[in-house]
Amino acid sequence: MKFGVSTFITDQGISPTALGTALEERSFDSLFIAEHTHIPVNRQTPYPGGGDLPDIYYRTLDPFVALTAIGVVTERLLLGTGIALIPERDPIITAKEVASLDLVSGGRVILGVGVGWNREEMRNHGTDPATRGRLTDERLLAMRELWIEEKAEFHGDFVDFDPVFSWPKPVQRPHPPIYVGGGEGAFRRVARFGDAWLANGVVPQELGPQIERLNALADREVPVTVYGVPGDPEQIEAYRELGVERLLFSLPTMPEAETLEHLDRLADIMAR
Repeated sequence: MKFGVSTFITDQGISPTALGTALEERSFDSLFIAEHTHIPVNRQTPYPGGGDLPDIYYRTLDPFVALTAIGVVTERLLLGTGIALIPERDPIITAKEVASLDLVSGGRVILGVGVGWNREEMRNHGTDPATRGRLTDERLLAMRELWIEEKAEFHGDFVDFDPVFSWPKPVQRPHPPIYVGGGEGAFRRVARFGDAWLANGVVPQELGPQIERLNALADREVPVTVYGVPGDPEQIEAYRELGVERLLFSLPTMPEAETLEHLDRLADIMAR
């Protein structure tokens, strides 16, 4: 089983380059970072975690800028989005960002994707929350065409363009792995697009039956990465017994000194 870290990179925490260097020095295999373009002041959508929305949601750096900085100072660390909000992203621009990052990092990108939860946020991007799932699927299909084809074109209900040239192409072929986030409502998307399921903090007791249902729907064994895992050795062992491919330890957003101390504790748990 592999171990990485999931976190929010903000303007108030450790810098991207210091974080990336620290993770690689401690032999973590990956970093997955969250995305929110903005948070509307008048928000009616409740925070899924309950209570007030944490400050980190208001202050996230652009994930591709942050991951590019990290890619420059690391050699092995996998660079993941956890998650990129596809309903808020132009597919042509996003395809180029992903391919460019994959090129400059030497093929280390993992594209974690999801449909998002903040309805006011996505409406500001012109997205109807009621159709964000269909929109996400079309944008993923269009992005795959841009990565794979020399002359890419796509014609759908939400995405429509005649043949275009788009370079660079990703180093990873046919494209970087796509990790689909979400609960059971996303299983059809995982089965259709996913190189893996990015499960958000699902406890082992619930995860086992969900994996069985996902594999039955996909008619294959889908690799699973669990996002936002606490450093509990007993729980980690339970995930290992389920055959989980990767655990992402939840890393609080803190200044550099506190972050490095926390990473040392997580590295000790990983080593055990």
